[in-house]
Amino acid sequence: MTEAYIYDAVRTPRGKGRKDGSLHEVTALRLSALTLNAVKARNNLDGHAIEDVIWGNVTQVMEQGGCLARSAVLASDLDESIPGLSINRFCASGMEAVNLAANQVRGGAGEAYIAGGVEMMGRVPMGSDGAAVAVDPTLAMEKYFVPQGISADIIATEYGFSRDDVDSLAVESQRRAKKAWDENRFARSIITVRDQNGLPILDHDEFMRPETDMQTLGALNPSFQQMGEVMPGFDAVALLKYPHLERIEHVHHAGNSSGIVDGAAAILIGNEEFGRKHGLKPRARIRATAKIGTDPTIMLTGPVPVTEKILRENGLEIGDIDLFEVNEAFAAVVLRFCQAFDVDMERVNVNGGAIAMGHPLGATGAIIIGTLLDELERQDKELGLATLCIASGMGAATVIERV
Repeated sequence: MTEAYIYDAVRTPRGKGRKDGSLHEVTALRLSALTLNAVKARNNLDGHAIEDVIWGNVTQVMEQGGCLARSAVLASDLDESIPGLSINRFCASGMEAVNLAANQVRGGAGEAYIAGGVEMMGRVPMGSDGAAVAVDPTLAMEKYFVPQGISADIIATEYGFSRDDVDSLAVESQRRAKKAWDENRFARSIITVRDQNGLPILDHDEFMRPETDMQTLGALNPSFQQMGEVMPGFDAVALLKYPHLERIEHVHHAGNSSGIVDGAAAILIGNEEFGRKHGLKPRARIRATAKIGTDPTIMLTGPVPVTEKILRENGLEIGDIDLFEVNEAFAAVVLRFCQAFDVDMERVNVNGGAIAMGHPLGATGAIIIGTLLDELERQDKELGLATLCIASGMGAATVIERV
C-alpha cells in the first residue's frame, strides 16, 4: 500500500466565538479560502496540484452549508478543476477529513489532498442544524439521550473525578498554553488572518485566560446542574441507564470545558511521488487511523476504546507512543483517558488544549494533528497519537510517525 505523508500543517488563530471576537466578521467561506491559500503558497503548489479538498464542518447550515468545501475551493487560489467534499463527524470532522484523505492516498486514489476543517461558532451557533438523536423522541428516549455536559458529569461521577480534579486540569491547560505561546511553539503552523487590505485581524489564540487559578474556577457554578436536576431533568434519564449511580455529580463549568471559538486548519497530505514532483520533504507519515461507536449516553468515552482499537490493529502498545493529543472537550474526558491507560500527564496535551484555546468543532481534529506534529519535532520524538471524543457516542484516532 502507498504511504501517506504529511507535508505541511497550518491553522488560523482561534478567535472568541462571539460578537466581540476578532474573527466575528470573517465568514466560514473566507476563513476556509485563506487557509487553503496558505497551504498553496507555503508549498509553491500549482492550483491543480491536488486531487481534492476534504473539509470538516459540523453545523452545516446557512453560510456553512451547501458543500462548503467546494465553495472554499472556488473562493481560493486553487484551480476550479479541484472538487470539494464536506463531511461531518461532529467534533472529529477535521480529523476524519485528514484520515479520509490519507486513506485515499494510501489506496492510490490521487497523489495529494488538502484536508482539514472550519467552524465559525460565533456566526453559526452550535446546534442550529438540529440533531435527530436530540430532538426525535423515537430515538432520544430509546437511547437515553442527555446533553454532552451531562455526559461529561457522568464520566466524572462514574470514574471518580472530583471538582478539584477537573479544575486542576483546566488550570494546567491554561498554564501550558501560555508557555507554548510565550516560547513560540506554534510559530510554524499559525497563519495570521488579515483583512482585504492586508492588515492583521488576528495572530494569536485570543480565548486564553492565563490568569486562571483554582480560586477563580472554584467560584463558578456547575453549568449543567440545573438542566440535570430540575424536573424533568436529564439526571433522571441518565440514572435510568446507570442505576448503580446514586446521583450525578455536577463538576463541569465554563472554566473546565472547551471554549466556543472560531477557527480553521488544513493539512497537506500526499504520497512520495507528490513530494518529489514538488520538491517537498515529508514531515511525518500517517501510520494508522481508526474510528469507533460507543455508548451514546455517557457519549464522550470514545478516546479510550478507539485508542485500544488503533493500537491493537497496528501492533502497538501504549508505551510505544511518545506524545498524545486528547481533545479537551471537557476535563473529565482527558482524565479518563489518562486513567484508563495509566499515561503520564507530561506526555498529554503538553501545549495546553481546547479548555485554554477553544474548540472550533470542525477544525479541531486537524488542529491537534498539526500541534502533535510540531511537538514531536520540537522534542525530537517519533510516534504521536491524536484522539477525540465525539457527540452521540463515537471516537476517532490518528497515529503519526516522524520521517
